[in-house]
Amino acid sequence: MMSRQLKRGFTLIEVMVALAIFGILTALAYGALSQTLSNSDLLTKRMDRLQSIQRTMSYLSSELLQAAPRSVRADLGQYEPAMVSNFSSDFALQLTHSGWPNSAGVPRSTQQRTAYRIEDDELMRYHWNVLDRTVNNVPVTTVMMTDVESLTFRFLQVDGEWTDQWPPISLQTTLNTVTLPRAVAISLVLPDEGELIRIVEVAP
Repeated sequence: MMSRQLKRGFTLIEVMVALAIFGILTALAYGALSQTLSNSDLLTKRMDRLQSIQRTMSYLSSELLQAAPRSVRADLGQYEPAMVSNFSSDFALQLTHSGWPNSAGVPRSTQQRTAYRIEDDELMRYHWNVLDRTVNNVPVTTVMMTDVESLTFRFLQVDGEWTDQWPPISLQTTLNTVTLPRAVAISLVLPDEGELIRIVEVAP
């Protein structure tokens, strides 16, 4: 006569212990995944921020390096100097620069008028498709950066002295329209990065 094998299942305590262990492992795995996703998001935001800083400095440096002694006629017919930066201006900086690519062969100048200013903590870049514009010439606007405290400039004069505005008051009025500084110091203040300074030599 064969002996009957007893079939034994899990007890309630064993099931509850297994569920508790599974819950703990799930919580640990979810925490690790959440931290990984959070770190990835922070890294992406950090990279985007650094790229926007690099792009902004690259644009400013390139345009200042290629600054051209070309004054322009503004919206209402008044003439503006080749480079303008003062406390009464609508922009932190305006300048005419060379190097505007024209791969399509459009009948226009290779020089461009650009301007920068901060609006609602955003650094905006403006450029016009013509140098001598009218009220009908609307500028193209680009957001270069967000969360910006200030953007200021200092200008190195021929005598080696620095000034906070351009053209400097010391220049003769007749020279104001085309005279360029020897170099420009860019000061960009960001709440997360502090003050970033770059000095750019202006092409003679």
